[in-house]
Amino acid sequence: MEYRNVGKSGLKISEVALGSWMTDLKGSSEAETAKEIVKLAYESGVNFYDCADAYSGGAAERFLGEVLKEYPRSELVISSKVFFPTGKGPNGWGLSRKHIFESIDRSLKNMQTDYLDLYFCHRFDTTTPMEETLRALSDLVTQGKILYYGVSEEWGSARLEEAEGIIEKYHLHPMTVIQPQYNMVDRYIEHEIIDTCRKHGIGITVFSPLSQGLLTGKYKKGQPLPEGSRATHQADKQINQMLTEENLDMVEKLEKVAEGLGTNLSVLAMAWILRKKEISCVITGASRPHQLENNVKASGFSIPADALEEIEKILGFQRFERHVG
Repeated sequence: MEYRNVGKSGLKISEVALGSWMTDLKGSSEAETAKEIVKLAYESGVNFYDCADAYSGGAAERFLGEVLKEYPRSELVISSKVFFPTGKGPNGWGLSRKHIFESIDRSLKNMQTDYLDLYFCHRFDTTTPMEETLRALSDLVTQGKILYYGVSEEWGSARLEEAEGIIEKYHLHPMTVIQPQYNMVDRYIEHEIIDTCRKHGIGITVFSPLSQGLLTGKYKKGQPLPEGSRATHQADKQINQMLTEENLDMVEKLEKVAEGLGTNLSVLAMAWILRKKEISCVITGASRPHQLENNVKASGFSIPADALEEIEKILGFQRFERHVG
């Protein structure tokens, strides 16, 4: 496993992280499998474990806290997020000082730790002044309850620039990281966000690197959905909407590139993300140990220039730029 700094901070995280959004905790056997995956991740050099207070209604935090307490805290980088409702009433959600302060204490208790390394705003709160949110997060750093803070993709470049202005004006602790979706299919952060993060030294921890499973290659044109796959049970049907003929043709071509490099599409897709130095890590999910074993192979995997050129032709991405005159 190789490690990268989170932006301009001194914090180093594994290039491949383990997320817990899809952690299945419905039964004892599922919980045991999830525990085995966390153990395998730790043994494979993964040091960054991403969570959120909204995942499984707090059960994901409690599960991760119970499992990770077996390992030296100093070797772990643990994150959680705040925004979604965790209680009743008008103050039970959002990014107000009240909700942030109450949520961090709940998350710390759930995860059985005195502090979180990273704490994210899960969404943007249009009902709370940005200054209030940033002051609260900075104060949590001062209190030692969190070491670094960050935001989600919903903040965008304009909001990031506004936040940087507030941080500079009031001499707050700096924003360290952003967590957007980014993969071969969804490259919107290349329009502006990557440049903004580079300018301010903000790290990028990417989620959904395999585009909901599309970039695993398990979905084939003209074939039934794989049994037990996300497309057969996910409530919001995000992956089903991406299983277009155009996307499946693209996946087929990308698989051939991966085969030519002696790897599989999942590893290629994550290594392709890590080709950019601004990316601190890819946050991966795993429902089976063999998936985790495959994911970690992306760390340190170098894609030759000619293969990168071929991939760009297959993807056909056009960065949005408006030129006048």
